[in-house]
Amino acid sequence: MGKILCPTRGGEGSYRTQDAAIAMARERGDELVFLYVVDLDFLNRTERAVRPDVVAEEMRHLGEFLLSMAQERARNQGWDAEYVVREGDVRTEIEAAALEEEATMVVLGQSTEDDPTCTFDPGMLFKFAEEIEAGTGIETRVVC
Repeated sequence: MGKILCPTRGGEGSYRTQDAAIAMARERGDELVFLYVVDLDFLNRTERAVRPDVVAEEMRHLGEFLLSMAQERARNQGWDAEYVVREGDVRTEIEAAALEEEATMVVLGQSTEDDPTCTFDPGMLFKFAEEIEAGTGIETRVVC
Protein backbone atom coordinates (compact mmCIF):
# COMPACT_ATOMS: atom_id res chain seq x y z
CA MET A 1 0.00 0.00 0.00
CA GLY A 2 1.30 3.44 -0.95
CA LYS A 3 0.50 6.98 0.06
CA ILE A 4 -0.72 9.82 -2.15
CA LEU A 5 0.03 13.43 -1.21
CA CYS A 6 -2.37 15.96 -2.71
CA PRO A 7 -1.43 19.60 -2.18
CA THR A 8 -4.56 21.74 -2.35
CA ARG A 9 -5.71 25.30 -1.87
CA GLY A 10 -9.16 24.03 -1.06
CA GLY A 11 -12.40 25.39 -2.36
CA GLU A 12 -14.28 24.85 -5.59
CA GLY A 13 -11.25 25.37 -7.84
CA SER A 14 -9.51 22.40 -6.20
CA TYR A 15 -12.37 19.90 -6.27
CA ARG A 16 -11.30 18.32 -9.57
CA THR A 17 -7.82 17.62 -8.20
CA GLN A 18 -9.14 16.35 -4.87
CA ASP A 19 -11.59 14.03 -6.63
CA ALA A 20 -8.83 12.67 -8.89
CA ALA A 21 -6.57 12.00 -5.88
CA ILE A 22 -9.43 10.30 -4.02
CA ALA A 23 -10.20 8.12 -7.04
CA MET A 24 -6.51 7.16 -7.44
CA ALA A 25 -6.21 6.32 -3.74
CA ARG A 26 -9.31 4.12 -3.91
CA GLU A 27 -8.17 2.33 -7.07
CA ARG A 28 -4.70 1.68 -5.70
CA GLY A 29 -5.69 1.07 -2.08
CA ASP A 30 -3.37 3.90 -1.03
CA GLU A 31 -3.51 6.19 1.96
CA LEU A 32 -4.39 9.78 1.09
CA VAL A 33 -2.99 12.95 2.63
CA PHE A 34 -4.11 16.44 1.67
CA LEU A 35 -1.60 19.26 2.12
CA TYR A 36 -2.12 22.99 2.61
CA VAL A 37 0.87 25.33 2.65
CA VAL A 38 0.69 28.66 4.47
CA ASP A 39 2.93 30.90 2.36
CA LEU A 40 3.41 34.39 3.81
CA ASP A 41 5.56 35.69 0.95
CA PHE A 42 2.79 38.13 -0.01
CA LEU A 43 3.44 40.05 3.24
CA ASN A 44 6.75 41.22 1.77
CA ARG A 45 4.80 43.12 -0.88
CA THR A 46 2.53 45.11 1.40
CA GLU A 47 3.10 48.43 3.10
CA ARG A 48 0.61 47.70 5.85
CA ALA A 49 1.85 47.09 9.32
CA VAL A 50 0.75 43.57 10.08
CA ARG A 51 1.89 40.95 12.54
CA PRO A 52 3.08 37.97 10.51
CA ASP A 53 2.45 35.63 13.44
CA VAL A 54 -1.22 36.64 13.57
CA VAL A 55 -1.63 36.34 9.80
CA ALA A 56 0.08 32.94 9.83
CA GLU A 57 -2.22 31.67 12.57
CA GLU A 58 -5.33 32.87 10.73
CA MET A 59 -4.13 31.28 7.49
CA ARG A 60 -3.37 28.05 9.33
CA HIS A 61 -6.97 27.99 10.63
CA LEU A 62 -8.25 28.65 7.12
CA GLY A 63 -6.06 25.83 5.78
CA GLU A 64 -7.33 23.42 8.42
CA PHE A 65 -10.91 24.30 7.54
CA LEU A 66 -10.31 23.79 3.81
CA LEU A 67 -8.53 20.52 4.46
CA SER A 68 -11.33 19.26 6.69
CA MET A 69 -13.67 19.94 3.77
CA ALA A 70 -11.36 17.87 1.52
CA GLN A 71 -11.45 15.08 4.13
CA GLU A 72 -15.22 15.21 4.06
CA ARG A 73 -15.20 14.94 0.24
CA ALA A 74 -13.07 11.81 0.57
CA ARG A 75 -15.37 10.33 3.24
CA ASN A 76 -18.39 11.04 1.04
CA GLN A 77 -16.65 9.04 -1.70
CA GLY A 78 -15.93 6.14 0.63
CA TRP A 79 -12.29 6.85 1.46
CA ASP A 80 -10.44 8.13 4.53
CA ALA A 81 -7.91 10.93 4.25
CA GLU A 82 -5.55 12.70 6.60
CA TYR A 83 -4.21 16.22 6.24
CA VAL A 84 -1.10 18.27 6.96
CA VAL A 85 -0.61 22.02 7.21
CA ARG A 86 2.89 23.40 6.65
CA GLU A 87 4.29 26.91 6.53
CA GLY A 88 6.84 28.23 4.05
CA ASP A 89 7.53 28.37 0.33
CA VAL A 90 4.94 26.31 -1.55
CA ARG A 91 7.43 24.51 -3.79
CA THR A 92 9.82 23.69 -0.97
CA GLU A 93 7.10 22.55 1.40
CA ILE A 94 5.42 20.25 -1.12
CA GLU A 95 8.69 18.42 -1.68
CA ALA A 96 9.51 18.30 2.04
CA ALA A 97 6.03 17.02 2.92
CA ALA A 98 6.23 14.34 0.23
CA LEU A 99 9.46 13.05 1.73
CA GLU A 100 8.35 13.33 5.37
CA GLU A 101 5.02 11.64 4.67
CA GLU A 102 6.84 8.93 2.71
CA ALA A 103 4.50 9.52 -0.22
CA THR A 104 4.66 7.18 -3.17
CA MET A 105 2.86 9.67 -5.40
CA VAL A 106 2.18 13.41 -5.49
CA VAL A 107 -0.93 14.62 -7.31
CA LEU A 108 -0.89 18.22 -8.52
CA GLY A 109 -3.86 20.00 -10.06
CA GLN A 110 -3.72 22.34 -12.98
CA SER A 111 -5.95 25.38 -12.74
CA THR A 112 -7.37 27.06 -15.76
CA GLU A 113 -5.31 29.89 -17.24
CA ASP A 114 -7.96 32.44 -16.29
CA ASP A 115 -7.83 31.48 -12.60
CA PRO A 116 -6.30 34.53 -10.83
CA THR A 117 -5.63 32.54 -7.65
CA CYS A 118 -3.49 29.91 -9.37
CA THR A 119 -0.19 29.41 -7.52
CA PHE A 120 1.59 28.02 -10.55
CA ASP A 121 1.64 29.22 -14.13
CA PRO A 122 0.03 26.24 -15.92
CA GLY A 123 3.06 25.79 -18.17
CA MET A 124 5.39 25.70 -15.17
CA LEU A 125 3.36 23.12 -13.27
CA PHE A 126 4.58 20.24 -15.44
CA LYS A 127 8.15 21.44 -14.95
CA PHE A 128 7.59 21.52 -11.20
CA ALA A 129 6.21 17.97 -11.32
CA GLU A 130 9.41 16.88 -13.08
CA GLU A 131 11.49 18.68 -10.43
CA ILE A 132 9.65 16.86 -7.63
CA GLU A 133 10.32 13.51 -9.29
CA ALA A 134 13.98 14.35 -9.93
CA GLY A 135 14.55 15.70 -6.41
CA THR A 136 12.64 13.10 -4.44
CA GLY A 137 12.23 10.06 -6.67
CA ILE A 138 8.48 10.22 -6.01
CA GLU A 139 6.10 9.76 -8.94
CA THR A 140 4.27 13.02 -9.58
CA ARG A 141 1.14 13.40 -11.70
CA VAL A 142 -0.60 16.51 -12.93
CA VAL A 143 -4.36 16.21 -13.33
CA CYS A 144 -6.14 18.57 -15.65
